[in-house]
Amino acid sequence: MANLHIRRDHSLGLAAARKIAYAWAEQVEAEFDMECTYEEGHSADLVRFVRSGVSGTLRVNADHFDLDAKLGLLLGAFKHRIEAEIVKNLDTLLLPKAAAKKPAARKK
Repeated sequence: MANLHIRRDHSLGLAAARKIAYAWAEQVEAEFDMECTYEEGHSADLVRFVRSGVSGTLRVNADHFDLDAKLGLLLGAFKHRIEAEIVKNLDTLLLPKAAAKKPAARKK
């Protein structure tokens, strides 16, 4: 078994981080056939995810995300690729809205 731990700091606050975590959960359910459960808490939330060969949690805090996952024997061989995909997905969701919706420069 291979273990993954990914931490991403942010300055969004819990309400905005919660929205990103919901979007992340929907994305992994659709793209990777994960089964996710979301538990809202007072100071932090917890997303549990599972599918054949993978199980883990995404802890949602006001100032950071902590993702811990256990990969089964077969998926453990792809640990670095899986980790890179998770990091890319989280980083894309954490992009500031202004940068994500930046209008194209106008010609004068």
